[in-house]
Amino acid sequence: MPLSHAQTPDVLISEVGPRDGLQSVKATMATADKLHWIDALAAAGVREIEVASFVPARLLPQMADAAEVVRHAAGLAGVTVMALVPNLRGAEAALRAGVHKLTMPVSASRAHSLANVRKTPEEMVEEVRAIARLRDELAPGVKLEAGISTAFGCTLQGLVPEDEVIRLAALCVAAGADESGLSDTVGYANPAQVRRLFRRLRAELGDSAGAAHMHNTRGLGLANCLAAWEEGVRTFDSSLGGLGGCPYAPGASGNVVTEDLVFMFEAMGVRTGIDLERIVAARAPLAAGLPGEPLYGMTPDAGLPKGYTQLR
Repeated sequence: MPLSHAQTPDVLISEVGPRDGLQSVKATMATADKLHWIDALAAAGVREIEVASFVPARLLPQMADAAEVVRHAAGLAGVTVMALVPNLRGAEAALRAGVHKLTMPVSASRAHSLANVRKTPEEMVEEVRAIARLRDELAPGVKLEAGISTAFGCTLQGLVPEDEVIRLAALCVAAGADESGLSDTVGYANPAQVRRLFRRLRAELGDSAGAAHMHNTRGLGLANCLAAWEEGVRTFDSSLGGLGGCPYAPGASGNVVTEDLVFMFEAMGVRTGIDLERIVAARAPLAAGLPGEPLYGMTPDAGLPKGYTQLR
């Protein structure tokens, strides 16, 4: 069973591997293997899982079973089931499948936005507005998050002005998003930049300031998460085994490794609600479903320190 803390966990670790990780690798994991893996994540105490993205199967065959995966995950007690939606059509499909939370990527880089979704950032804000209206009609209890991607830099245009990042996040919340977080899409962020931007985001949005989505492309993923935590961020995206290697840095881990992030916080006395032994064990169904795919993580390789006891 997951850890039974006397207190509510101090941070929320949002597992994004079943979406962000799986759609970043060439292989397609069988649906049964996905469900087994998601079950293992839930059994470890993970309370929020991004299980799929609702996009055309011809573009991302890895996500062709999105509705089936959502329906299964929605039956897991205590788990918030999240899905990524790039547009209104995807949002409608996700809502009808039974998601608890929608996340929508809105790029602060104009060049990235046009290349990725063929829309300007301002047009994506209007898409957020349309999705919020649809959500209010179909499932008003569902949360809507607008993640500001390329918030710390972009491989296409380079520098992304910080004023633009904060402006865009505020526009998304004004358009109906419940929260807006910041994503280091290509692994450009450093801790000083993370502190500065999240301080500004929280000053601008208050409780509507959302998650930190960091990548470990240049080895700064955990340092950036710690910097965000020190600025008051309490929700962090990560991926089991760092699944989803960054295409811009061959051989480098993409997402922050869930196992290492949980260990960092728990070793600091910051409760995650996730059982370290069980979250490491959840690598087994992932490896079985994607044989040969490299998995990252220092904690699983090194083991727990001698005498270490996880808070319960």
